[in-house]
Amino acid sequence: MTRRAIFPALLALLCAHATAQQLPPGTHSVDEPSRQDATAQQVREAERDLEQQNYPAAEVKLKALATARPRDAHVLYDLGFAAERNQEESEAAKAYAAAIAADPDLAEARVALGLLDARAGRRDEAHGELRAAANLSSASPELRGRALRALATLDESSDPAAAQQELAEALKLTPEAPVDTLTAAAMAERAGDAPGAEAAYRRVLAEIPEEPNATAGLAHVLQQQNKLVEAEQVLTSGLKIRPNDPRLLAQLANVDAAAGKPEQAVPLLEQARAAEPALAADASVTRLLARLKGLSGDNAGAAQLYEALAADPKGSNDPALLDALGSAYVRLARYADAETVLAKAVSQRAEFHDDDAWGEAAGHLAFVASKNGKPQETLQALTARATVLPNTPVTLFLEATAHDTLHQTKDAEKAYRAFLAMADGKYPDQEFEARHRLVALKNMK
Repeated sequence: MTRRAIFPALLALLCAHATAQQLPPGTHSVDEPSRQDATAQQVREAERDLEQQNYPAAEVKLKALATARPRDAHVLYDLGFAAERNQEESEAAKAYAAAIAADPDLAEARVALGLLDARAGRRDEAHGELRAAANLSSASPELRGRALRALATLDESSDPAAAQQELAEALKLTPEAPVDTLTAAAMAERAGDAPGAEAAYRRVLAEIPEEPNATAGLAHVLQQQNKLVEAEQVLTSGLKIRPNDPRLLAQLANVDAAAGKPEQAVPLLEQARAAEPALAADASVTRLLARLKGLSGDNAGAAQLYEALAADPKGSNDPALLDALGSAYVRLARYADAETVLAKAVSQRAEFHDDDAWGEAAGHLAFVASKNGKPQETLQALTARATVLPNTPVTLFLEATAHDTLHQTKDAEKAYRAFLAMADGKYPDQEFEARHRLVALKNMK
């Protein structure tokens, strides 16, 4: 944000606004010039502090000036600017609002307050201030264009047509800049125009090769188009400029995962989490890392991450997460733990995002129940699964062995034969066992 400088003319303005003290005829005040000199000195000192980015000192001086001049819009605006730089957003908003009340045509204050409201999530208030600034005919083209660009960014997701119109209006006021191309690229991406977004992002990078948003955006649309090699090249180049950028690291990890290279993705994602606490605290990122660890063979590491997520109250009621944890336990041969977790997951059918996912979890439960020597529980889980998913060779074999263990000969023979018909030589060990058991069961009659 460019600060509106306190120009020397402001000194004259402050002096001109001084209130003359009433004195008896024939007398004069010797204090008035000294007051004006003191005010002028305060303004000069505040201006110097702002220019030197000494915002705490500037804010102290500007507060004193604002108390003495509560209707001076420029002083109030500069007070808001200093407060915002001091991370005092509530105080900054009050100062900007007071500046607007003092001078409704002060576009700088409207733009500043609009941007502050936008960052704070006060969308309606931001929209109102920015639109008012854009409509001020007395404002400079640069300020009106900036307000329109901010409006376009604000409307990009909720009203794409309005955002495009606002960007077009901004371009009539000031020449196209890389930020405009970046905004247009984001709009194209949101609209599903991946090729258009790709072209726009490339134009930005041709002008500013180190632009991080364009790098991230281009990599994302390339991945959307399944151009994984190109996406990897873009991110690798970006990381040469910003070697520890957590967003680029996380994106590259995602690209590597999509390319079937989890062993390369894991260290990248771990580096990103170490560089950015927000990523480390993000449950979806932790979940992705756990999945990648499992895919790369680190089942113990995957289970540890899933356990941490499941320990959170939200995670304990997420059946998909519990299914992932149970599957990690299966790969570690921790079948008793797996059964406990998977039974809880399957019991929460309504919380699954779809029936197929619930059916898969039921199949996992059937497997561990079989491993734990519980044929009745195996059959119950398989029955549940069969309500939403067709049989597979694996489920038929589990069904056959469960019936066999329970001495339910006819059902066992039927399931073994169904398994052999579907297996078609793809499960040689189980097929050998099925044939052996069919012979044994026939001889037992």
